Amino acid sequence: MNEPQSNGPDWGRLFDTAAGQAGYVTTKQAAVAGYSTHLLRKHILAGRVMRPQRGIYRLVHFPAGEHEALVAAWLWSEQAGVISHHTALSLHGLSDLMPAHVHMTLPAAWSRRRLRVPPGLVLHHADVPREDRAWFSAVPITNPRRTLDDCARVGLSPEMLHHAAQQALRRGLVTKSELGAVEAALEPFGGLAA
Repeated sequence: MNEPQSNGPDWGRLFDTAAGQAGYVTTKQAAVAGYSTHLLRKHILAGRVMRPQRGIYRLVHFPAGEHEALVAAWLWSEQAGVISHHTALSLHGLSDLMPAHVHMTLPAAWSRRRLRVPPGLVLHHADVPREDRAWFSAVPITNPRRTLDDCARVGLSPEMLHHAAQQALRRGLVTKSELGAVEAALEPFGGLAA
């Protein structure tokens, strides 16, 4: 987001940015709308803005959402991350369990970066091409095929993996030919057909 900083604070611009992100903005996005960290602190004291984590702000005018932790995590990643693995499995409705932590895949090059990871965020590193992405509300997530492959590779329990793959097949989200990693992971347990 390399837009020039505005001449002065523009609440409308800040609000518009937050509207597409469940009420959240980053420090950089706020600066583009003319809000310095000093001015953001004033709005925090006035009760208009909250700071849930370093570099991330939430406008209180937006109602709290069920999945706003996903947006905060995505913004923390500078919008480079993709919600993935166990979290994406749940968001696709392929698991009844919402994991206690948000799983996110960051670009492979980020594995060399020293990051201050927010609590509750589990990082994976790989490049996720566009064709392996979908959207859930305001955040990118891995598509069902990629999600199942990722879960197979990290050793999701065979029962959960089998159930999720069968559900995805029944719902037409994937084809059996797309589930090579799942087949390989389930082979010792009777395969996908079991």
